[in-house]
Amino acid sequence: MGLSWMAWTWPTAAFFAFIFLCLVGMGIWEKYSPGGNPRKGILTLETTRGDRLFITLLGSAFIFLGWLGLVGTPLWGAIIISLIYGYAVFRWV
Repeated sequence: MGLSWMAWTWPTAAFFAFIFLCLVGMGIWEKYSPGGNPRKGILTLETTRGDRLFITLLGSAFIFLGWLGLVGTPLWGAIIISLIYGYAVFRWV
């Protein structure tokens, strides 16, 4: 089964699969551990787990775009920066 009918590459498909798995994982997490009660973090915004996931995904997209614009490929550095950023968002935002 190829992805040529949508003109997708495998990295593009992996990207969307990752976002899908994040959403499924958050749904499972919320089902078994409810309590996405808002909390105030360093930005003084009240955020839930879903809000923090959205902030992480959006920020990671900008990190990747910036990396591509300034450095180019390979993207291993952007992945590492995004993982650190995601950890920081879930920990302190």
